[in-house]
Amino acid sequence: MKKVALFVFNDDPMCFTHVLLNTLDMHERGYNVQVVLEGEATKLLPGLENEKTATYEMWRKVIDQKLVAGVCRACSKQMGTQASAQKQGLGLLDDMSGHPSFAGFRDQDYEILVF
Repeated sequence: MKKVALFVFNDDPMCFTHVLLNTLDMHERGYNVQVVLEGEATKLLPGLENEKTATYEMWRKVIDQKLVAGVCRACSKQMGTQASAQKQGLGLLDDMSGHPSFAGFRDQDYEILVF
């Protein structure tokens, strides 16, 4: 099985929409795919809770199918969005000085894509 981790640093909503589309597409094709929100992308979290946004349904699908590995603990704290991550049931990743580690995913044989 192909394993892909999509690390999202960019807070551009259009970029994030494409991350969600590709996550769902890979999952439907049988990939083991996980999304990691890092850096400024953590600023998107409160907006993703809003049912009126264009990405809400896709985001819920990704969460419901357990395709989110988690959110950077340090960055979500810095961006003031840690509470939103926790409210949405997302784990906080911090295995590399408060941030998620690429090496940790590589050690589990994930290919890493960075957005």
